[in-house]
Amino acid sequence: MTRRLEGKTALVTGAGSGIGRAVAIAFAREGARVIVSDVNVAGGEATVAAIQKQGGETRFIRCDISKSSEVEALVRGTVEAFGRLDCAVNNAGIAGLMAPTGDYPEDAWDQVIATNLKGAWLCMKQEIQQMLKQGGGSIVSTASVAGLVGIQMAPAYVAAKHGLVGLTKAAALDYAKANIRINAVCPGVVRTPMVTVSTDQSKELEAALMAAEPVGRMAQPEEIAEAVVWLSSGAASFITGAALPVDGGFVAQ
Repeated sequence: MTRRLEGKTALVTGAGSGIGRAVAIAFAREGARVIVSDVNVAGGEATVAAIQKQGGETRFIRCDISKSSEVEALVRGTVEAFGRLDCAVNNAGIAGLMAPTGDYPEDAWDQVIATNLKGAWLCMKQEIQQMLKQGGGSIVSTASVAGLVGIQMAPAYVAAKHGLVGLTKAAALDYAKANIRINAVCPGVVRTPMVTVSTDQSKELEAALMAAEPVGRMAQPEEIAEAVVWLSSGAASFITGAALPVDGGFVAQ
């Protein structure tokens, strides 16, 4: 098996469960040393244990990405641990409240934007500064199909993910000549804790989510992770500023 990220250092936020955990495990499988980060300490440590079980080199650093001081400490801690930062995955995010635009509470709006958009930008800012020092790197952010099309009852989430896609494009252009590639993945419905908490209480909702996907099922987190690994590897060396749908055909409808 080709270890596509041998000798690289990777940072994955929101790695305590779901897509982030799958990405962190996949990076380790491909030979990267992995910094696992999450606000959920137990979840993050469980991911670290899973990576260590397969022989990977990893450490956990707790971080609330909505706080600039914690993000600075996260990137600094990554470099202190492993010497550099080659691949960053800005995956941490929250679903937020479901409500129509005219009824959406301001505090709920601020919370979603602070994590899903501002938090991703704070991470990107620090990652870019480190990558400039070392001569390059790759950044992949987890956006969503909600960053490409509208979704009812989720104005803050849709606004944040559209903003993240725009940020990805702008940043990619800013650093295209600095050997820093910046891309996003846009997953469809993925079977993660964010989804299963709701669907466990409503089989009708689960059926509706699967029916919304042209392939007739949800994605597994590992399927998104494979796209992230590819975008982070040399195989995607001429790709920057892309928002790649990994969505079972959702946005093609």
